[in-house]
Formats: sequence, structure tokens, C-alpha cells
Amino acid sequence: MIQTGGKQYPVVVGERIKIEKLPGDLKEGDSVAFDSVLLSESGPDTTIGTPFIKGAVVRGTIEKIGRAKKVDVVKYKAKSRYFKRRGHRQPFMEVRITELGPRL
Repeated sequence: MIQTGGKQYPVVVGERIKIEKLPGDLKEGDSVAFDSVLLSESGPDTTIGTPFIKGAVVRGTIEKIGRAKKVDVVKYKAKSRYFKRRGHRQPFMEVRITELGPRL
């Protein structure tokens, strides 16, 4: 299990996860490494980090960079002529997990 963008994701090799956009100038096809590994499980052996497992790294490849569907944000107060409508599209990255590093 890794942590990125303030969220936690269970990961398996070959799986695709949709995460929040990472900072920096990254393009599709680039490789990324996540060092915030919270939990490692392999059969009967389970390692729990405090809060992270030292030396553990999860690597992946960016498959897609995009923006999610539009979310309408509406503010309204009855009988006072107050109405505001805004939209928001959250940027995301789709990452395919390629390797679970040491101690995983």
C-alpha cells in the first residue's frame, strides 16, 4: 500500500491506478517511484511501516495524463439574488505499477 497525493492506494504489479497529478514536468511513458510505502504483504509475512517502510520503493510508468469530468460547483442563497456557478476539472495521472522494490 502506497501513499501519494494525500490518499492511500493498494498496489499490485501490473495494476493501473489513477492518482492525483504529480508535480514536475512529467510526460506519458516516464517512470515514477513512490517511496511512501505504508504496508507490505507477501504471504504470511507482513511489514507495517511507522509511518513508512524504510528502503521500500514502488516503481511505475505513466500511461495517461488527463483531466477528470467536470464537476459543477453551485453557491445559492434563496430570496437574496445570490447565485454563483463554477466548474472544476481535477488533473490526474494513470500509472501502471511495474515493480515492487526491496522489502516487498
